[in-house]
Amino acid sequence: MILVTKIYNETKNFRQEEIYSLTSQMRRASISIPSNIVEENEREGKNDDIKFLNIAVSSLFELQTQIEIGKNLNFISENNFNSIYEDTRELERMLSGFIRTIKTSKLNF
Repeated sequence: MILVTKIYNETKNFRQEEIYSLTSQMRRASISIPSNIVEENEREGKNDDIKFLNIAVSSLFELQTQIEIGKNLNFISENNFNSIYEDTRELERMLSGFIRTIKTSKLNF
């Protein structure tokens, strides 16, 4: 949720003409990550396996690409980019570990 807040705070200063493009894409991708994690948690034990966690990871990869685009267009400072990108990498590591744990536990049953 902190990442979503950071993205909203960062994108509120983007150029107005970006409101329906990069700003919107980054906000939607950031919201998609925790939303799909929660969805996976609610469906635990059902036939969805880790589908929603994989969607969360895909949204995270989209967001990583989008923040790099924002940096390349000088919409995001180098310092803010580094901070946000490191947050996304940490979340990526946590999600990857969680997915591995779930896969391993399913193999042991």
